[in-house]
Amino acid sequence: MINKVLSLFLAACWTCNLSAQSYDVILRNGRVADGTGNPAFFADVAIKDGKVAAVGRVQGDAKQVIEAKGLIIAPGFVDVHTHAEEIEDHPLAENFLRMGVTTLVLGNCGGSRLNVGEYFRKLEDMKISPNVCTLIGHNTVRSKAMGGSFMRPPTDEELSQMKHYVDQAMKDGAVGLSTGLIYLPGVFAKTEEIIELAKVASAYGGIYASHQRSEGSDIFNSLQEVFRIAREANIRAEISHIKLAGKANWNQTDKVLAAIDLARAEGLDITQDQYAYAASSTGLGQLIPEEAREGGKFKERLANPEEKKKIIDGVKKNLQSRGSESYAFAVIASHRADKSLNGLNVVEAAKKLRNSDTLDDQLETILEIEKNGGASAVFHGMSEDDLREFMKHPNTMFASDSGIRVMNESVPHPRGYGNNARILGRYVRDEKILRMEEAVRKMSSLPATTFRLKDRGLVREGYWADLVVFDPNTVMDHSAYKDPHHYSTGFKQVFVNGVLVVENDRHTQARPGKTLRLN
Repeated sequence: MINKVLSLFLAACWTCNLSAQSYDVILRNGRVADGTGNPAFFADVAIKDGKVAAVGRVQGDAKQVIEAKGLIIAPGFVDVHTHAEEIEDHPLAENFLRMGVTTLVLGNCGGSRLNVGEYFRKLEDMKISPNVCTLIGHNTVRSKAMGGSFMRPPTDEELSQMKHYVDQAMKDGAVGLSTGLIYLPGVFAKTEEIIELAKVASAYGGIYASHQRSEGSDIFNSLQEVFRIAREANIRAEISHIKLAGKANWNQTDKVLAAIDLARAEGLDITQDQYAYAASSTGLGQLIPEEAREGGKFKERLANPEEKKKIIDGVKKNLQSRGSESYAFAVIASHRADKSLNGLNVVEAAKKLRNSDTLDDQLETILEIEKNGGASAVFHGMSEDDLREFMKHPNTMFASDSGIRVMNESVPHPRGYGNNARILGRYVRDEKILRMEEAVRKMSSLPATTFRLKDRGLVREGYWADLVVFDPNTVMDHSAYKDPHHYSTGFKQVFVNGVLVVENDRHTQARPGKTLRLN
């Protein structure tokens, strides 16, 4: 009888121990937007050994208990379109983490590190704050295989070499192939070349992410090229930073989205991403025809009067296709040769440099800046109405198209500081374009699923504890076009792999990030 009582007592104690576990962190009394898009629910979330250990009414104790009453607990945000390769120089990636981004997808627009394995090992050795994965860039492999930028197809040997680079990158864990088909040298690539490389990525289950050939007057032909590549390479495709650029091309979102939906209905897996701003950012040199910049001979061509006239005619043609009468839409973000131009639009820069802002003087200013090393620029050429319509589509995810920001360096696009906070503050809370839970889905489970990031993107037991705790009433972006260097606020805690990296809008200096390889 005594033994039976003792056995019952021990069994009861064992049950108590199971129900009253010890965790690393417990977030108490928050409202969980779990990443599925379903209505948020009140619950505790427990973290142990870098993963979500429990969601619900959590019994037990923890090394750290955080009161989350009145706050949203969400999965860490996944930014699928970044240019943050310089994370090796700025491992904290503070501008991303302080707007809730816990995972960065590098290698977009055709530009990446060539040796993915070596790059990942370097990041692992030095330690970084966010998680990182990468695409392998078409422009990168084309430049390496062909020895530069050429207006011709690759030889069989060069194509074979390009396929080898893509294959090695995929073996090293790249999540897919990217193209930047307005940039050198990818602009000269034929569709067939891209299909052959996409087939290599497809064999590993990778994705094809494309800055397509046109986001303006020829966008529908560009979309058809994306669809053809997806179909013939049997690969999932992501349309990078979807937009309608240039006033002449506005008010066609219904047609663009209908084309994408039709492709999906025909069996293709097509998704898209966007940033939450009506301005883009790229090199000012994109205003100049590619042929003029090919092969690194721009200065030589500019010195030839006949060649220069062709270049100017091409620049004017590009301006007309945008439906613009001047270059007031183009603002210089960073020109190393003359930093006094940073923050000025081209009209203002022409006035400063040439004491005249006629169209001819604007053109000369653009050519002079390119001749002296080029500049990055912000282009105001999109419609807010178009932006909102793209935003509403269920397969549109949000991405910054940004690199790592260095405080007070140049006058960059504000998206690098504020993109995710702007979605939650302006478009969810203020304008009610999206439900909060749907916005969270578009920043977490949708990108994690699309890019096949295993066990990420949801607040779910067994998933990695990439978590964001934010105040839905105060979350806000503060970065502006003329005054961009301000971090977002409203993020009470941000966890990466269970480690606190942001607390009360301050980076903790922790570096728990991992390099994520395609599984």
